[in-house]
Amino acid sequence: MPHFLIIGAQKCGTTSLYKYLIQHPQVYAASHKELHFFDIYFKKGLEWYYKQFPLIKLNKPIITGESSPYYIFHPHAPKRISNILPNVKLIILLRNPVDRAYSHYYHQVKMKTENLSFKQAINEENNRLQPELIKMLKDEDYYSIPYQYYSYLARGRYIEQLQTWMNFFPTKQFLILKSEDFFSNPNAIFQTVLDFLGISPYQLKEYKKENTNNYPKLDINTKNELYNYYDNHNLKLYNYLGTNFNW
Repeated sequence: MPHFLIIGAQKCGTTSLYKYLIQHPQVYAASHKELHFFDIYFKKGLEWYYKQFPLIKLNKPIITGESSPYYIFHPHAPKRISNILPNVKLIILLRNPVDRAYSHYYHQVKMKTENLSFKQAINEENNRLQPELIKMLKDEDYYSIPYQYYSYLARGRYIEQLQTWMNFFPTKQFLILKSEDFFSNPNAIFQTVLDFLGISPYQLKEYKKENTNNYPKLDINTKNELYNYYDNHNLKLYNYLGTNFNW
């Protein structure tokens, strides 16, 4: 069973971090990076989930884990994980929510799942998400594509998500990192993660960035609107964590 989970957030560097981790000799990879067990495939059952991880001898200093960045945002994931993996270590990368939202939007455009303009999509977001969330809360087995795909603004309201997660797990089980620090100094953040996981320091030959995409610049008016939108949410986050991310 996994020793650690990278639970989010999406478009914040989770793929790169996981790929770095599985190059460490003490970290064994899961069958694939995003198992999505605690959000999408929970009905497959625990036996299926455990089979996605390598068998590790008890006396070996080896760990394993997975990275599914939808976990942080999924309404049922925190409770499910706390019930099944109460001692798991949780790693979270948080990026400037304006940049994250725009990157997420272009990810959906690239996947051919988004036909609206960015401005239309953020204006429509509440209408797209609210009915879906109600269905998800009523029926744990309901899978919502809109809630996963079109949550551009909602996923950046980190304070709401962290408060939920911290109702289920003690603070010591979280490592919360700023994506911009990871992007600018991957080795330093990588060593911080290794220390948190209790494994030996390790240098990679190269810290290759994964899933980097080029897209048009966000227009200044929309950008300013989004900064205003997130201002209060970010302030609450800084106060809650005792850390100013300077977004």
